[in-house]
Amino acid sequence: MGKLLPTDLIYNRDGGVYHLSLIPEQVADHIILVGDPGRVDVIAGFLDRIEGRTSNREFVCVTGTYKGNRVTALSTGIGTDNMEIVITELDAMVSHPEKTVAGMEGGRILRLIRVGTSGTIQKDIKPGTFILSKSAVGLDGLLHFYRNSEGVRDPELEEALSSDMDYPADLPIPYAVSASPSLLSLFAGSRLFQGITLSAPGFYAPQGRELRLDLRYPHLNKRFAAFRFKGQRILNYEMECSVLYGLSGMLGHEALTLCLVLANRATGELYTEYSKGMKTLIRLVLDHLPFNGS
Repeated sequence: MGKLLPTDLIYNRDGGVYHLSLIPEQVADHIILVGDPGRVDVIAGFLDRIEGRTSNREFVCVTGTYKGNRVTALSTGIGTDNMEIVITELDAMVSHPEKTVAGMEGGRILRLIRVGTSGTIQKDIKPGTFILSKSAVGLDGLLHFYRNSEGVRDPELEEALSSDMDYPADLPIPYAVSASPSLLSLFAGSRLFQGITLSAPGFYAPQGRELRLDLRYPHLNKRFAAFRFKGQRILNYEMECSVLYGLSGMLGHEALTLCLVLANRATGELYTEYSKGMKTLIRLVLDHLPFNGS
C-alpha cells in the first residue's frame, strides 16, 4: 500500500487527528479508556499532576502523572464503532507520523486498559463486583471487515459458539479475541471474576432487553449463560471490548478490559453505589499499571 489519501486519515488544522483532536505528545503510553466522558475527570482526581485536558465530541482526554508515572485517561463513547475510531486514531498518531502505511512500523506500543460497566448473565456474580475479560466475543461483525483478522482471533471459541450453542445463522457471525497476556498477568493475584465477555451491538434487544418491541431470540441469554469453553463461562455483556482486543492485537498494542458489574440480568439485581464502585476499580487499575516496563 502506498501513501494515504487525505480522506483516509484526516487531520484538523491544528494537526490533531480528526475525531480525537489529539497529537502524539498529548497521550501517554499507558491509557485508561472509559466510555463515559464524565469518568475522565474522576480518574483525573487520582492524578498527582495534570498536563492538559482536551475535548472534542464525546472524546475527552486528560494526561497527567500517577505516583510520578505518566498516564492518559480518554473517553471513547459507547459502542464498537466508537472504539474502532479511538484505536485507529491513537495508532495513527503514534505509528505513522508520515501518513503512510509503511510508516506504521516501529511506532510506540500502547497499553490500553478499558475501565467500564457491564451486566452479568451469571446468577452467582453479585452487582458491585469486578469482571476481567480474558476473552471477548464480538456480536457486531466489525472485525470481519479487516483482512487477516484471523491472526488474532480464536477459531476454537468461535466454532464452539456456532456449533455447541446453535447460534442463530441470520445474526452477524461472532468473532472471538483475547486480552493481552502481559496485562492479564498483572491482575493474576487480584480477586476478580475472569472469563468471556460479550460485546453487543446495542443495549436493548442485542442484550436481551424487551420493552415495546418483541425479541426475535428471547432465550439467547440463557444459552449464553449455560455455554462453557475450556472451563470458562460467558460472564457479562458490554459494548466495546471485542474491537479493543481485536484491533489492538492486529496493530501490536496491548489491551485489557475490567468492568464494574452494575446489573445481574439473571436475578434482576441492580447496583446503586456506582460512584463508590467505580472509584475502587479505577484505583485498582492505576495501582497495577506496568510503569517503567514492570
